[in-house]
Amino acid sequence: MSVLSVRGLRASVDGHEILRGVDLEVASGEVHALMGPNGSGKSTLAHVLMGRDDYEVTAGSVTLDGEELIGRATWERAAAGLFLAHQYPVEVPGVRLLDVIGAARGAGNGAGNGAGPNLAARAAEEAERLEVAERFMVRGINVEFSGGEKKRAETLQLALLRPRIAILDEIDSGLDVDALRDVARRIEAMTGETDLGVLAITHYARLLGELRADRVHVLMGGEIVTSGGPELADTLERTGYDGLAAELGVETLTVDAPDEEAPFADPTTPAIPFDG
Repeated sequence: MSVLSVRGLRASVDGHEILRGVDLEVASGEVHALMGPNGSGKSTLAHVLMGRDDYEVTAGSVTLDGEELIGRATWERAAAGLFLAHQYPVEVPGVRLLDVIGAARGAGNGAGNGAGPNLAARAAEEAERLEVAERFMVRGINVEFSGGEKKRAETLQLALLRPRIAILDEIDSGLDVDALRDVARRIEAMTGETDLGVLAITHYARLLGELRADRVHVLMGGEIVTSGGPELADTLERTGYDGLAAELGVETLTVDAPDEEAPFADPTTPAIPFDG
């Protein structure tokens, strides 16, 4: 069994502290939902866990199966078995999906166990399962994909790479009802088929109607203020974040940070907030 363990994690960007002591543990086969208002630090946590180098970790630890990840490059974390599905998947003209998957495996990516000549066959099976059209398999990654098609393609990569732990940064963003169902059910199936552990970052409880969470955590002001079972998401639907904060006596819901350009967004579109 694999375990992603986050202990006392504090991180800053340009001198502004965003994460203020995050404690979290995700094990194989489990689905954990991380919810919170805009600007609470959710996407920052995803980037820090994956090793984005313009964030400074000032305290705490992040371990995967007891191996410290702080200070290690993003590719090393991926090789160890960590996967990030981006909130804003980037377009990569001229590079096919299978090229990337094959390169990742050929580079010794220890995240999966399905490498070999059957990769194309497995990709075709997964594409059919996720309703990814063949034309998207031979086109540059995410080039002229709709929002839903990009998220289906991200999920296909996840299924083929077979990491130990997947961080899903608002995988439900841009998905219609049908796409949300297909993506969520495929991810949930992976928790049983490959013992995948999932940290699903989201604003809304609608994702959890399809992807059943074992635990729900609420992030406010850069720290987890409460955790519970799936019923916590129902409470949020009823009270909203302001109402829950009032019940908990939490005064700080968001954290201040300098404006920045989204690292994985289309560079031709306007910049977005740091933690959309």
